Amino acid sequence: MTYCVAVLVEGGMVFTSDSRTNAGLDDFATFCKMTVFERAGDRVIVLLSSGSLAVTQAVISLLRQRADTADGIPNVWTARTMFDVMGLVSEAVRAIEQRDGPYLKGSAGGFNASFLVGGQIRGEEPRLFRMYSEGNFIEASEDTPYLQTGEAKYGKPIIDRVIHPDTPLAEAAKCVLVSFDSTMRSNLSVGMPIDLILYERDSLAITLRRRFREGDNYFKQLSDEWSTGVRRVFRELPDLLW
Repeated sequence: MTYCVAVLVEGGMVFTSDSRTNAGLDDFATFCKMTVFERAGDRVIVLLSSGSLAVTQAVISLLRQRADTADGIPNVWTARTMFDVMGLVSEAVRAIEQRDGPYLKGSAGGFNASFLVGGQIRGEEPRLFRMYSEGNFIEASEDTPYLQTGEAKYGKPIIDRVIHPDTPLAEAAKCVLVSFDSTMRSNLSVGMPIDLILYERDSLAITLRRRFREGDNYFKQLSDEWSTGVRRVFRELPDLLW
């Protein structure tokens, strides 16, 4: 399994994904689930993937192949809007499903692929979407300024309490990292390394990107201080009156 979160606030966007994939309790591996298409000054497009690794890698490979083709095929470099980008991702998902879906019907997981796709194309506001296995998608809004995929339930409460459209970008990043810490404490199928991108609105370039590996000093400090703070606030809650 996996956990991915993307946030859209006034200052920009936060993209975060874990790197754990497993085929059983004793079969863990690490793969980056973050894909970036970037042309500085023109566009930044980030995809976070969840589901069957074979399926999501096939979709990403198809998108890259079409982007590298010079025969006029619509691709992520020629898309005019992020909505057009989502159409391309949808087409890629359905093409892989048509190719592999019949062979996966008998497997336990079946055809399983989900993507968070966000970014900005010059002349347009930053936008954020979630793509489902069927190829349909939804878009983030002021009412829902973040989207998740994978093991979302453990890290959702902290994001619901903290993230709003006017949340500063740096604070949104801290909140998302705390969400990952909570998720990893409750579910072994989510684990480090954690990949993080902070995209600043209208920059049309990625300048803030980091990978948190096991034992990272900042992440450990964040985790320890969050745990201490939660316990302190809990002790300060009013006693129950009978």
